[in-house]
Amino acid sequence: MKLKTSLFSLLMAGFLTVPFPWDSCIVVDKSAKKLTYYTYSIPVRTFPVATGKTEEDTPVGTFPVVMLVKNPWYLKKDIPGGHPDNPLGTRWIGLEVPGTDGSKYGIHGTNQPTSIGTNGSSGCIRMKNGDVNWIYRYVRVGTMVEIIP
Repeated sequence: MKLKTSLFSLLMAGFLTVPFPWDSCIVVDKSAKKLTYYTYSIPVRTFPVATGKTEEDTPVGTFPVVMLVKNPWYLKKDIPGGHPDNPLGTRWIGLEVPGTDGSKYGIHGTNQPTSIGTNGSSGCIRMKNGDVNWIYRYVRVGTMVEIIP
């Protein structure tokens, strides 16, 4: 019992940080082309990203993660997950943007890493595969993603 109380005290004091879905979030800054993962309101890692080709393509707001997929299938062109031609890369983190189901907007990898840092997507948040793999390990369904202009 004493160990549990001490662990809880360390967590509450901020000395021990373990990412849980209810105390972590992601902030995407469209103008800076950056995604930052936070835990306990502390920025843990920041990554470069690509966003929509136009300002309207990538929605602004706060959206929950509703879907996590390893090696997602690219349905639009019937490209299997893991295939080098798959533009979704190695991971899909689907967002519940109003009017969608988590399959239209998301954070995902890419087979075009040179597009990172540009306005090159159809509206999703595009990351290098290694970066999205890192984020995927810590994100859970329910994690909130805030996209700011």
